[in-house]
Amino acid sequence: MSSVPNTTGPVPAPGTGAREPLLDRLGFPHALRWGFLGVLVFMTGNGVESNFVSPHIAKAFGGGDDMINLAATIITMYSLAVLVGSYLAGALSDLWGPRRVMALGFAVWVVFEIAFLLALGTDSAFLVGAAYFLRGFGFPLFAFAFLVWINAVVDKRRNGTAVGWFYVMFTGGLPTLGSLVAVFMIPRFGGGFSGETWTMIASAVIVAIGFCIAWFGVKERHGSIRLAPEGETAGAVLSSGLRLTFTNKRIAMGFLTRLINTAPEFGMFIILPNVIAVQLGWGQSRWLIMTSVVYAGNILFNAAFGALGDKVGWVRTVRWFGIVGSAIGLLLWWYVPHMVPAGSDWGFVVSVAAGTVFGILLAGFVPLGAIMPAIAPKHTGAAMAMYTTAAGGATFLGSAVVAIVRPWGGNVGVVWVFVLLYACAFAMTFFLKVHQPRLHGPVVHGADSPADSPTRPA
Repeated sequence: MSSVPNTTGPVPAPGTGAREPLLDRLGFPHALRWGFLGVLVFMTGNGVESNFVSPHIAKAFGGGDDMINLAATIITMYSLAVLVGSYLAGALSDLWGPRRVMALGFAVWVVFEIAFLLALGTDSAFLVGAAYFLRGFGFPLFAFAFLVWINAVVDKRRNGTAVGWFYVMFTGGLPTLGSLVAVFMIPRFGGGFSGETWTMIASAVIVAIGFCIAWFGVKERHGSIRLAPEGETAGAVLSSGLRLTFTNKRIAMGFLTRLINTAPEFGMFIILPNVIAVQLGWGQSRWLIMTSVVYAGNILFNAAFGALGDKVGWVRTVRWFGIVGSAIGLLLWWYVPHMVPAGSDWGFVVSVAAGTVFGILLAGFVPLGAIMPAIAPKHTGAAMAMYTTAAGGATFLGSAVVAIVRPWGGNVGVVWVFVLLYACAFAMTFFLKVHQPRLHGPVVHGADSPADSPTRPA
């Protein structure tokens, strides 16, 4: 699996008379601008339910702590579909072109969202789980196919920044704007279980608008062509990401690091709604507001950390800001709300500030989207397939940790397992040696990989 070479060319040299569009100079591919907006809107619709779907499923089956565990299991199966769909997003984009894969993701999302909402009224855990599982293929096929499209177009010296802009839009929708939409819509639809149901119905309309923006707004040619070499069979294209992972330890380490990256985010979506809203007495609206603020910080810093990685080193940025910073931020987000008076206004503000530390430093992982294809420059499509798999797999890992650890270790045990996973990711970054192109001056080694030879094969 191999992406079509970047055709945007190098950054024009000063004095040549050539001038890039402003968006390109900012690391935001001008030709794909409407696609970025489409991802933002689509992921807003997808993120509407993210912070109430767990208690909503539990309420559909009568409520109680046992039903929260059932909801965690259903969401874990959904997350498994996200993992598989994320791999297919990269592999199928190489085979068919990203545009078709985005359309497939949209269709899957809408069909199985309707099936999921209908299944909630049947009192059948099997039907609810099956419908939600299949819907899990939808958003990764749409969003991560567009990420592959970005990597086929952007100048590689601005790759970290471009990936950062993608995550500005991705996280801007899921969960940030999605949670704000939920805060507004649930009361307008009457509140409670019924209000949440109608809010999820409305989210499908938002998803459709996002798809239309991207579908009709972007005409860039890489979206509609096969990105893999013509000589490769479909089977070889679809399996090349897996083969690359088993033959290149740096790709394997990058995959595992990205898998761990946002796993705590999705795990906290399961355990925190009940803790913040019920146990600590701040209510559902304040929990949704907290989520929006926490990940608004992430939005503001995604592009910034991508640009920082382009300047000081992708691996260095991931190691110290992404991993160490996120571990500290996660502990703050869990412990600070338990240290302030439950239900107090000032305690809520302090708790939000603590959570925002986690949201901001989570953006330190952004350069991984540039590291993975740079590790295997002759197999960038396969590398991106594994990156998108790990990005989607983080949903699975996060919910699986909750489903496995919470019954015996409680919520505190879940948090500390995530911290231990970050410690593992820290160790793995020392295997991520990579050649990093620079915008100014000669191409040099990645800041953390002086020993890596320029001719070393991927």
